[in-house]
Amino acid sequence: TVLLKTLITLGYLNFDRRERLYFPTVKVTSLGDWVPRALFGSGRVIEAMRDVHAATGETVSINTKNDIYLQYVQIVQSVHALRFHVEEGAMRLLTQSAVGWLLMSTMPDDKIDNVIRRANIATPKAADRVKVGDMMEKVRKIRAQGYCSVENIPFLGGATICVLLPVTIQGQPVVLGMGGALERIRQNHDRYLAVLQRAAKTVVPSDPFDQP
Repeated sequence: TVLLKTLITLGYLNFDRRERLYFPTVKVTSLGDWVPRALFGSGRVIEAMRDVHAATGETVSINTKNDIYLQYVQIVQSVHALRFHVEEGAMRLLTQSAVGWLLMSTMPDDKIDNVIRRANIATPKAADRVKVGDMMEKVRKIRAQGYCSVENIPFLGGATICVLLPVTIQGQPVVLGMGGALERIRQNHDRYLAVLQRAAKTVVPSDPFDQP
């Protein structure tokens, strides 16, 4: 009761005394306004994501590492009729997507080995588990080319292209990713990659401690 009364005083709840009902006010929507600023600082991370979406219409996301998972921190959904929907905040094992592979490429080899083994334990289907040697080969290729592009992972009939951003979120690397229907991504691969790389170059760390 004390908590509810405090929230009324602060303007976050509306109280109907006759019905004895509490209901959130519009002010509740402002509670999370500080989160993007805390995560992305004053850089152009969100703007870069929107620039890529405006140029491609594909699903574009900002992603980071959360233990042995990648987490979709922010997403702008595709405008195309054929698309793959991913929820903001969703998590996927690092070994199961292009974004995860790119995130792993920023780690030392011994840590990657540990992540792969732990991810395999957390992977229910044996067929989806990866071999350490195969994964390390993919990571070395990604390091050499500076981006990751994969077809039919994590969705059959889909494709992903992603690049690293020159910032971190709570000390973790950040990836700008784009995904969509395989044929559409394949036909536009070089243009889409150039759009992602251009957008990444516009992102400037807002603070020296944000640099990877």
